[in-house]
Amino acid sequence: MIKRHFFLVAAAVLLGLMVLAVVLKFALANDGGGDGSQGRGGRGGGQVVSQTVVSQRTFSDEIRVLGAARGRRSVNITSSTTELITRVMFADGQRVAAGAPLVELQAREEDAGIIQARAQVAQARREYERFQALADRGIAPRVTAEQTETALETAQANLSAAEARRGDRVIRAPFAGVLGLTSVTAGTLINPGAVITTLDDTSVIRIDFPVPERYVGMLRQGAPIVASADSLPQETFSGRIALVDTRVNEQTRAVTVRAEIPNPGGRIRPGMLMRVAVSHGERQGAAVPEAAVQYEGDGAFVYRIARGERGLSAQRVEVGTGAVEGGFVEIVSGLNPGDRIVGSGLNRIQPGAPITVEGEASPPTAAGASAAKGATR
Repeated sequence: MIKRHFFLVAAAVLLGLMVLAVVLKFALANDGGGDGSQGRGGRGGGQVVSQTVVSQRTFSDEIRVLGAARGRRSVNITSSTTELITRVMFADGQRVAAGAPLVELQAREEDAGIIQARAQVAQARREYERFQALADRGIAPRVTAEQTETALETAQANLSAAEARRGDRVIRAPFAGVLGLTSVTAGTLINPGAVITTLDDTSVIRIDFPVPERYVGMLRQGAPIVASADSLPQETFSGRIALVDTRVNEQTRAVTVRAEIPNPGGRIRPGMLMRVAVSHGERQGAAVPEAAVQYEGDGAFVYRIARGERGLSAQRVEVGTGAVEGGFVEIVSGLNPGDRIVGSGLNRIQPGAPITVEGEASPPTAAGASAAKGATR
């Protein structure tokens, strides 16, 4: 019997404590709302956000295309005859001057031809000198001296031809540049057209790229271009249009444009895929930072800061976007210059949710203003 009364008393005490807790909770909640104290997320009970103002900004009209990088001069070093290589006089990747010897081919016949031609020149010279002296003394006819002079000139021409054939056995660099890789060594039998190595002048890079026919009137020689490569992220290269082709391709309806880019550090290599942007004018447009725009499917939206009876709130606004340049997005529709929008923290905001702008005093809400008015009476 005593245990039964004890449990009844304990239950009654517990129930009373629960009721007291609920009353205190409501009382504290009413006190917090009536005096305008800070709520969840910041002043005024809203999420604290940073703001940015839609402003006018200059954007460039650009034509963006793909092109291939090439050296200012590029050539495959080959042989014009089938012959054995006797000496290789360069190293892979070596920078060479114009005329530098690269490869020497076997030239035994040519060497013998030079020896024979020199002997013929010596003989022809002796004959000429002897008959010239006799003609001067009147012993030999003058016509014989002239014939020996012609024979001497012929022998000298034959010697020059033999030396030229010998020179063809040494393959030289046609211009200054950087050599590529090679697989030939002394003893390799080379055939006509077989590539010995490559030679590229990469001090200036040329980029050939197609531009649609409708933009031909906007292109001019000397116009600036900006190029980038996927293999060199965060780097851009400036250059100018060197030439616009005189013909439009009938199949692609595009004209080929050649641009030149200085390449002092050799960062761009021939054959690299380049992304080229050709500027053809500027315009003014409304702009916001990239961080203030969120994309959803094919559309984009921002949160505009709106003022209402209960304070500031975030309104979701669908916007039309244009160019992206220098960390800013062009706003084509949906916003006007001077509009205030949320600059960061977009992923934590719900449409219509109350917000507090960082560093800005919260305006009194309608309820707070009524409470303050009642307190002054």
